Amino acid sequence: MASTNLRTVDWPGSSLLGPDVPGAVAGLKEQPGNELQVHGSGALARTLIDHDLVDEYRLFVIPVHLGSGKKLFPEGTKAAALRLTSTKATAAGVVISTYEPAGPVRYGSFEDPAQRVASTGAITWAS
Repeated sequence: MASTNLRTVDWPGSSLLGPDVPGAVAGLKEQPGNELQVHGSGALARTLIDHDLVDEYRLFVIPVHLGSGKKLFPEGTKAAALRLTSTKATAAGVVISTYEPAGPVRYGSFEDPAQRVASTGAITWAS
């Protein structure tokens, strides 16, 4: 468990990470067992991103816009490419996309050349 204010934890199988969070998480990843997950802590997620400790991102896009809030990837977050491994939408319209790290950022276009068809100089998406 990562916490900035707890001194002990009572949950079975839990332990505090301590001041060296990247080292503690790297050690946990080497142990057999279930996956490690981060819920609700952008600061912890960014620490793990900065130390290349994230193996998979599951991003939930919920169909509302609020206009403000905390960013998962604010200014200063280490840049990296992600590769989409799966995506699905729930009946409520929530889109769940799973990505894995894909090395350094490669700048280019958002276009999918396989979907582009010749037109009058404009890009038309095939349906």
